Amino acid sequence: MKYKVLIEESEEGFAVSVPGLPGCHSQGQTEEEALANIADAIREYLEVVEVLAESSGTRQVTVEISNVNSPT
Repeated sequence: MKYKVLIEESEEGFAVSVPGLPGCHSQGQTEEEALANIADAIREYLEVVEVLAESSGTRQVTVEISNVNSPT
């Protein structure tokens, strides 16, 4: 699974967030560390979403979409 992330240099190193997963943020002293940390954060985020969905009685299904071309 792939997610686009936003990464920016900060006073503490690098801050990274996932626009497609509201509230999913991380950081690291280097860009590589920040990217590794956000990968962990994404996994944990998705695990929590799954647990919350199960506990609320909802079902999770997968929907596939084709690539959408960006306007030029």
